[in-house]
Amino acid sequence: MNKVLQNLPKEIPVFPLSNFIIFPKTTVPLNIFEPRYIEMVNDAMKGNRIIGMIQPRKSTLTVPPLYKVGCAGKIISFNETEDGRYLIILSGTSRFKIIEELETERLYRKFRVDFKDFLYDLDEKNEEIKFSDLELIFKNLKSLFVKQGYKIDWNELKKQSLNQTINTLAMASPFSLEEKQVLLETINLNERKKKLEQILSTYSFDNFENKTIQ
Repeated sequence: MNKVLQNLPKEIPVFPLSNFIIFPKTTVPLNIFEPRYIEMVNDAMKGNRIIGMIQPRKSTLTVPPLYKVGCAGKIISFNETEDGRYLIILSGTSRFKIIEELETERLYRKFRVDFKDFLYDLDEKNEEIKFSDLELIFKNLKSLFVKQGYKIDWNELKKQSLNQTINTLAMASPFSLEEKQVLLETINLNERKKKLEQILSTYSFDNFENKTIQ
């Protein structure tokens, strides 16, 4: 068994957040202010500093059902503001699949999870993808970002590895909750590139008005 996999926890706290995904080997800043997630970060900082990010399904329930796949991340930076908020930076570790929700007296939700379907995430090697393969994706994404009023530093993005570039674009793009989940669940980087192209082709076809992928 992969040694890194062995070291990953079998139970993790989760932070459900709509239209928000992270990938392994990417980092994201988070502004934590709700009491339940303040408690979650406090507990995580006392232990392995790992929390799971996952999207809730569209629901009117107070405790919404969640998608089965999310991504675990490790808190690598922590700062507390004067008004009691936490500013953290989360570094993606590996995607996981939910097995079951655990009963807990804590304010946040906790799950038993399995990482074995995503051993690719723990591989240190980068997949072979040429930057020229991303040219059409960049072209279409630039049009989409302008259309949606999003801003991104494309020159800084190009300084990243191709793995980071594709994952960052998948995270930052103004796609629907369902589309982001599709990208999150792709087994590897090449498949994610294909899905990105597929999603973008539907936006282009609909004059960048499309809201979901079938």
